[in-house]
Amino acid sequence: MSLPSPIGLLAELTHRCPLGCPYCSNPIELVRSSGELDTKTWGRVMQEAADLGIMHLHLSGGEPLIRNDLAEIVNAANVAGLYTNLITSAIGLTPQRLTELKSVGLDHVQISIQGVEPLRADTVAHFKGALKTKRDAAKHVVDEGLALTINAVIHRDNIRDLQQIITLARDWGAGRLEVAHVQYHGWALANRASLMPSREEFEVAARIVEDARAKLAGDLVIDHVIPDYYGERPKACMGGWGRQVIVITPDGRALPCHAAASLPGMTFANVKDKSLNEIWESDPAFQKFRGTEWMPKPCKGCERAEVDWGGCRCQAFALAGDAATTDPVCALSPNHAKVAAAIAKEAATEKAAYRFRRIGG
Repeated sequence: MSLPSPIGLLAELTHRCPLGCPYCSNPIELVRSSGELDTKTWGRVMQEAADLGIMHLHLSGGEPLIRNDLAEIVNAANVAGLYTNLITSAIGLTPQRLTELKSVGLDHVQISIQGVEPLRADTVAHFKGALKTKRDAAKHVVDEGLALTINAVIHRDNIRDLQQIITLARDWGAGRLEVAHVQYHGWALANRASLMPSREEFEVAARIVEDARAKLAGDLVIDHVIPDYYGERPKACMGGWGRQVIVITPDGRALPCHAAASLPGMTFANVKDKSLNEIWESDPAFQKFRGTEWMPKPCKGCERAEVDWGGCRCQAFALAGDAATTDPVCALSPNHAKVAAAIAKEAATEKAAYRFRRIGG
């Protein structure tokens, strides 16, 4: 098997965040500030990423704006020749901060929203005034001439507002909208009973997206990340395990996907000890589910084996208790029927109270 070249680096600079979103993909046990990588190490990682052939850098968290050295990190990425995308809640994205980041090479800003109605959106964000702050920040981004993406995480509380969300993205001047249904890892898995929409709600949302794509072609690009639980075949998680993306946690662990640390019995190399190239080429964690040799039936020999690469390993563990089994969202999985029935039952239950994200679990 020839080794693929990575194209993206997701740098989780911190787990600190002013919001408490109940669908946050960060792990339940969050890295504290004392454990975060320093500026110099992040700078070295940026150059190693470029040397490895990576083109796109996504600066994430938590909230990356909490890092006082964010401009230095962006500058290091720019010097290395990476395209930089700031993934942010926009809390703290003042005009002055944005001007500073642009001056050192920031290319793109992605702002998350929790809905269109201020009270409900702020409730999900667990932050008063969040939606207004995001709107103001989006204006700053557009005024600075930077590319803007709006990321709308779709769940039970806002799925009926999808048409208004599309209108909001246009009104705010975004060139791209991510309609991203909750993926159930980290805090989202803990809140699944509160977040899961019904299949009927999802199908209505899917039609709205398709209609909007046709009407707004050339004006607004709409990406649609569908919920795996309502699919018949899994997605290629992160483009396939160890095939396209490297995730670096705030404390320096290199992961094949952002939720990989949830898998039991696995250890991950740290960029404090090894280079990105060494990790990508030879770290056992990246090799474990890379390619197709590891696959059980019905994945092995399936015509989609090199399309979805077996689906999501973390989802297989979460739903079936085995990271090496067929992703249960696949209709060919022996676990598919019982998982689908359980999820349908959960989606039909009365909404439970959120467990909001916070340092300390």
